Amino acid sequence: MFKGLGGLGDMAKMMKTAQEMQGKVAQMQSDLENLLVTGESGAGLVKATATAKGELKGLDIDPSIFSADDKEVVEDLILAAIKDAQSKAADRAKAEMQKLTESLGLPPGFEMPSF
Repeated sequence: MFKGLGGLGDMAKMMKTAQEMQGKVAQMQSDLENLLVTGESGAGLVKATATAKGELKGLDIDPSIFSADDKEVVEDLILAAIKDAQSKAADRAKAEMQKLTESLGLPPGFEMPSF
C-alpha cells in the first residue's frame, strides 16, 4: 500500500499501532472501573471493597466490634481495611497493565503512562 514511500510506510504502521494501543489502554481503564477488590483488617472483621482504580465502593463491618470503648480500634481497623483495598487495587491495575503490554508485544517491565 505504501510501497515506494520509504520510511513513510513504517510511520503509518507505527501510527496504526499507537492508535490500537490507545484504544486498548482506554478499554483497560474502563475495565478497571468494574473490577472489584476487597481489603480486610482485624481478621476479616472490617472489609473495604474498591474498584481496581482505587475508588471505595463499600464497607462491611462485623457488628461484634461495636463498643464505645473500642472506638479508636474500630477506626484503625476501618482505615487499615481501606488501605489494604487501595493497595490491592493498585496491584490489580498494575497486573492488568502488564497483561496489556505483553499482548502488545512490548518488553517485560515496560511502564505505560498512567492516565
